[in-house]
Amino acid sequence: MNKKIVLLTGAGMSAESGLKTFRDNNGLWENHNIYEVATPNAWQKNPELVLAFYNQRRKQLENASPNDGHRMIAQWEKDYHVTIITQNVDDLHERAGSTNILHLHGELTKIRCSKDHNHIKDIGYEPLNIGDLCPDGHQNRPHIVWFEEAVPSIPKAAQIVAEADILVIIGTSMQVYPAAGLHQYSNPDCPIFNINPDDAVNLEKRIINITKGAIEGLSYFSKKILPSL
Repeated sequence: MNKKIVLLTGAGMSAESGLKTFRDNNGLWENHNIYEVATPNAWQKNPELVLAFYNQRRKQLENASPNDGHRMIAQWEKDYHVTIITQNVDDLHERAGSTNILHLHGELTKIRCSKDHNHIKDIGYEPLNIGDLCPDGHQNRPHIVWFEEAVPSIPKAAQIVAEADILVIIGTSMQVYPAAGLHQYSNPDCPIFNINPDDAVNLEKRIINITKGAIEGLSYFSKKILPSL
C-alpha cells in the first residue's frame, strides 16, 4: 500500500512562479489595506474595489506557470498517495498535474453567490463585474475565504492530516490560523518536514526544518530524504 504524503503549501510555493505574497517585502498587498479588499465589510462597503482587486489577481495568475516544485509534487503521485492542502487560491497545483487538492482559502478561478455560498461557478481567468448575478438574482462574489470569515474546510483538512504517513509543510509562515495549527492533528509517529527559506519556526521538536526555497527544498527532500522514509 502506497504511503500517504500530505503537503501543506503556502504562498512561498507560488512565489517561485512569480506570484507575489502579501507578507513579503514589496508584496502584492503592500499598496492595499486588507480591510479594504479582503473582508466581508469591504465587500459591503465597496464591492467595485474588491472585484477590481481580484480581477487583477486573476489576470496575473493567467500569465503565471507552475514551477518545478509544483511539477515535482505531481510526479510523486506515481509512487505515493499524495494530498495537497493549500492556503493558496491559485490553480498552479492543478495545472502541474496534481489531482487531489483541498483549497482552504478558496479558489481565484471560481466565483460564488453572495447569498447562497453553495452555488459556485468556474470562470477561469475572466473578470467578475458588478451585475454578474447568480441564478437567484444576487451578485456573485469571489470564491475566496476572506479575513474574518470562517474556514469551512478545516475539519476535512484536519482529518487528512491525521491520516498522513508523511507531512511536508512548504512555503508558509505558519502564522495564519487556523491553517497554522493543522500539523498538530498528525499522528505522533508521522515525520514532519518544514521547507522554508526563512528562519525556521520551532513548532515542535519532531519537525525537521529544511531551510531552502520551495523548489530547492523539494528537490533536496525528494532525492535525499523521501527514498528512506
